[in-house]
Amino acid sequence: MLAALTLLCIAWEWRLAPLRPGGSALVLKAVPLAIALPGVLRRRLYTLQWAAMLVLLYFAEGIVRGMTDPAPGNRLGWVEVALAFGFFACALAYVAPYKRAAKRAAKPAKPEST
Repeated sequence: MLAALTLLCIAWEWRLAPLRPGGSALVLKAVPLAIALPGVLRRRLYTLQWAAMLVLLYFAEGIVRGMTDPAPGNRLGWVEVALAFGFFACALAYVAPYKRAAKRAAKPAKPEST
């Protein structure tokens, strides 16, 4: 989903519905997603954690542009919302068992009562 979101951001600002004819500098908004992509593909927990937080910015942008942009930008905004939410949910589902295991390992053992 992160790869799809990255491609959507590039296509949106370059060809599909740029703010200015011929493309806009907002295509650079895909750079942070592209930086996260290799680590996410390698399933690195740290990268998944910060990418999950990063993608919330794209979620918010998608809501704003979905409600305010003229067509086809509004539809692209809602697609961005769906992809961002999907990645966020998948990243949390993947990371959660590791976080629980780390929390259990860090918890000190209770002394036995006699």
